[in-house]
Amino acid sequence: MATASPSPPSQEVKAELHLKNREKLVRSIAKHLASSSRPIEGLVLLQGGDEQTRYCTDHAELFRQESYFAYLFGVREPGFYGAIDITSGKSILFAPRLPAEYAVWLGQIKPLSFFKERYLVDMVYYTDDIVKVLENYSGGAGKPLLFLLHGKNTDSNNFSKPAEFEGMEKFDVDLVTLHPILTECRIFKSELELELIQYANDISSAAHVEVMQRTRAGMKEYQLESIFLHHVYMYGGCRHCSYTCICATGANSSVLHYGHAAAPNDRTLTDGDMALLDMGAEYQFYGSDITCSFPVNGTFTKDQQLVYNAVLKAHDSVISAMRPGIGWIEMHTLAEKVILEELKIGGIVLGNINDMMARRLGANFMPHGLGHFLGIDTHDPGGYSKGLERPKEAGLSSLRTVRELEEGMVITVEPGCYFIDALLVPAMENPDTSKYFNVKEIGRFRGSFGGVRIESDVYVTSGGCKNLTNVPRETWEIEAVMAGASWPLTRAP
Repeated sequence: MATASPSPPSQEVKAELHLKNREKLVRSIAKHLASSSRPIEGLVLLQGGDEQTRYCTDHAELFRQESYFAYLFGVREPGFYGAIDITSGKSILFAPRLPAEYAVWLGQIKPLSFFKERYLVDMVYYTDDIVKVLENYSGGAGKPLLFLLHGKNTDSNNFSKPAEFEGMEKFDVDLVTLHPILTECRIFKSELELELIQYANDISSAAHVEVMQRTRAGMKEYQLESIFLHHVYMYGGCRHCSYTCICATGANSSVLHYGHAAAPNDRTLTDGDMALLDMGAEYQFYGSDITCSFPVNGTFTKDQQLVYNAVLKAHDSVISAMRPGIGWIEMHTLAEKVILEELKIGGIVLGNINDMMARRLGANFMPHGLGHFLGIDTHDPGGYSKGLERPKEAGLSSLRTVRELEEGMVITVEPGCYFIDALLVPAMENPDTSKYFNVKEIGRFRGSFGGVRIESDVYVTSGGCKNLTNVPRETWEIEAVMAGASWPLTRAP
């Protein structure tokens, strides 16, 4: 049986969390303005997300709040704006003025006092009063100053959307200051944020265990996805997932972002497959990101053990080494080196490990980065702050951050080893790298084995780190759980 379902944090804790986030932002902006010899005045203004329909139809897609707005205000409804006075720290929400027919089709129209109490803000007005309220609230001579959110997300290369409303010409606008400061705030998690991330990890870990226990040859990949989605919603109240579930078996497990519309988790599981399941629930905007790899029939073969244990050793070595001051590139190359060393022991690669590292051979087996920041977004922003450049070398160019670790960060550790012909064939034909590959041995893995990834969510502490994920990792643990043992196991074999 899977672990007992955890209890979700209270609504009061969740509202306080966003209040603390606003206070943190105000302190950070005030410090920045003071250091720049600028007056500590102005209003931060963010526009929340709007409900979207499916193309030209009237079918409303399930709404999920824009992440920066969620971080500061925790508002789950669409159509809101939010403002924070830098001088006083007071916060204002602007709610859409709903038509009378809303009460017929969508439920009670809440009074403004409801939002004031629910989201712990100082004032609430309607969005059609935004110009009048902000003009009156700022008070001073000249145009009031608005700090708007505009900046690049270095994972997607998309830009955040600055707030827009009729009457913007009545205000001075700063599009530069807010984004890097607010992004930096999001990188370092508070205890209240950690409580939500831990809860998302707890319910997702329990769901992964249930999937392991119920996996059988002959099932469809989407049935594994369905078990996970049901568990986190039924027992955890998680209506959203952090991302589209990756339920890959056999050769599909070498497709790094399998599960998309063109590859929709629809293969039939066969005896002898490895399964790679990358799934994480989201609770009250905060997410989890967990990957488990295991044999479909519940018993590791020698080849499966070889690759799995190589990845597990890399995973554990990185977590053991993590602490403030360690560079993420150093952690990535540590994972690569450990995997190559284990593959050499297994006869899959040949030659000097340092030479392989110099030629970036590890990127042919692990083409993605070691991990990413995690929080309100699966790929939380801030990986490349001002002055940091993305490496150009194979593998390293996929890193979502190159920062040094600092206390308060939450980051995924997700080494992997895959057998991808699109990478291996050119490398085995390249005269500079061909000598490092045992072509005959690699042939056993190409085409059907796929790959292994092991992913945990890790919080950086003052003296090291804490793994927030709790799932079977050792091969004997996985085999015991898949044979029916409860998790966590009461004793070692």
